Amino acid sequence: GITFIGPPASAIDAMGSKTAARDLMKAAGVPIVPGTTETVETVADAMKIAKDEIGFPVAVKAAGGGGGKGFRVALTEDELEGAFEGASREGEKFFSDGRVYLERYLPNPRHVEVQIIADKHGNCIHLGERDCSIQRRHQKLIEESPAPVVEADPGLRDRIGQIGVNAAKAVDYVGAGTIEGLFQDGEYFFLEMNTRVQVEHCVTEMVTGIDIVKEGIRAAAGLPLSYTQEQVELRGHAIECRINAENAAKNFTPAPGKIGAYREPSGPGVRVDSGVGPGGEVSPMYDPMVSKLIVWDVDREAATQRMIRALEEYEIEGLTTLIPFHDALLKTEQWANAETCKDLVEDKDWLKSTAPAPAPPKPTDDDGEPLETVEQSYTVEVSGRRFDVNVIGPAFAGAVVAGAGAGAPAGGKKAKRSERKAGGAGGPDLLEAPLQGNMWKVVVEKGQTVEEGQLLCIIEAMKMENEITAHKAGVIEDLPIKEGAAIQAGDPIARIVSPAAAPAAE
Repeated sequence: GITFIGPPASAIDAMGSKTAARDLMKAAGVPIVPGTTETVETVADAMKIAKDEIGFPVAVKAAGGGGGKGFRVALTEDELEGAFEGASREGEKFFSDGRVYLERYLPNPRHVEVQIIADKHGNCIHLGERDCSIQRRHQKLIEESPAPVVEADPGLRDRIGQIGVNAAKAVDYVGAGTIEGLFQDGEYFFLEMNTRVQVEHCVTEMVTGIDIVKEGIRAAAGLPLSYTQEQVELRGHAIECRINAENAAKNFTPAPGKIGAYREPSGPGVRVDSGVGPGGEVSPMYDPMVSKLIVWDVDREAATQRMIRALEEYEIEGLTTLIPFHDALLKTEQWANAETCKDLVEDKDWLKSTAPAPAPPKPTDDDGEPLETVEQSYTVEVSGRRFDVNVIGPAFAGAVVAGAGAGAPAGGKKAKRSERKAGGAGGPDLLEAPLQGNMWKVVVEKGQTVEEGQLLCIIEAMKMENEITAHKAGVIEDLPIKEGAAIQAGDPIARIVSPAAAPAAE
């Protein structure tokens, strides 16, 4: 007596395997990215296919993948083995399917997708397109509708919209779904189908006025679609920024943690989809998304200005998020020119420039040590009226500071640096974990000689693999990490010393 809201299981199954979906779409006349429609079993097989049929660069993808998981690129023959193993490993981890296939890698395409809805009466329409080209690690950061490249070509929307409808009808689809594709040099290729409502469906709702979730529920209930294709009209422009708990200045390192004060932007044309609030916590165990910020305005330029204003109003204290990154990117000439901004997203120096301004320095004593702060309450009178005032600042000499901590001298002042036992500072040899997560893989051994930038280990955090590389060349003197173990930010990963300082072999 329960009805599933969504497509039939047969459609999910058909589109769940990327190789089966490619084969099905090819048979239905839907253009696909050149590559294999069957899985590739070995690195040797992949090398032969890449060299003889596809050419480099080549994309290696997990057969059950999606959302940027299980997607590696080999620009040259030397990189193919690592890409093959990495895609297979992620496919096994996230989708319990380590099989992979190959596609031609398009170096800088536009990622354009089509929103479709279908009912049980054979009706299927598209609601226009979205551009999701701004990505990191093949995962979306910013989405917009309409797609700038489509607006420049009046016939393209009808063409790719029909491709989306044909793909959905090929699997007897019901409900809301998305046909994802790549557009480059005038060609549009089917990439995959998401058999669900996507994160970025909101931008389509903003420009069409159609409640996509409601239409999916109506379809599941056996009702016909509320709209015909002719009734679908795109008005204005909408942009969505994914507010993730990540540090863009550190190459999008996951940044889980607790939220302090929290205030969402508001006003005409502003929508926030979130599930957090003051005092909430973003766990390292799940996806880093905190919320989705969506704006609408009459055109792309106006929507951009509204988004910048909304980003500057968004307050999330205590948590590092992508808000500064989005604000900086939307103010660039590349964004204004509707480029993919790939050069910016992959430029570590530019990313560092998006770091939020540092907090003002805390007061220190004569030795440069932070002063303890206290909060004191006063009642003051101004113009005949009484007010309660809280004052937070350095403790006065002789004041007793509650919770100053063990070892704090009487009077609440910290012991001078010379009075405290020196900590075990790591110095330039020690490499510490930049984030919290699980140690997924360790690829070096104690006593091994490594080069600067060489891969040491992989930390899994917030559904992402984070490769940790050597910060200097030398010999690994200490390696206190184990595969499968939890690791906290700041934990030691390895101590790398110069060859001259390494202990001699016995």
